[in-house]
Amino acid sequence: MAKVVSNLWFAEEAREAVEFYVSIIPDSRIGRTTILPAETPSGPPGSVELIEFTLGDQAFLAMRAGPLDSFNHSFSIAILLESQDEIDRVWDAFLANGGTPEACGWLKDRWGLSWQIVPRMLSEMIADDNRERARRVTEVMLGMVKIDVAALEKAFNG
Repeated sequence: MAKVVSNLWFAEEAREAVEFYVSIIPDSRIGRTTILPAETPSGPPGSVELIEFTLGDQAFLAMRAGPLDSFNHSFSIAILLESQDEIDRVWDAFLANGGTPEACGWLKDRWGLSWQIVPRMLSEMIADDNRERARRVTEVMLGMVKIDVAALEKAFNG
């Protein structure tokens, strides 16, 4: 069976980023850390660190390997949460750690990685067979910065 792992390349502070992520996201943990013992395009032996970690049920590999490409919106990590309290806790933790709010539940962390902090029910609402309800929810969501679950529910229920 194949296993899919998302790789995140950090110029520096990969360990700090991973430790922050697993401290905020429930059911997360750091696994094996490997320091590459060979010369690489990124530098001499010992200059590249690989950190295996899991956020919820998703596997990741963080690599500290010097500057290459910066993160951008073409890749983001969505955290699907059950309540407004969970959304507030995670959102506030990212902002307190140097993150920047964006729109529609998106934020950028202090390392430049994009996150979507959203309620699990949002995708169900947007995909609802009643396209008028889905439209109302979508329009309300598009006007938000941090997601407001009560406002989404109100729009969904008309």
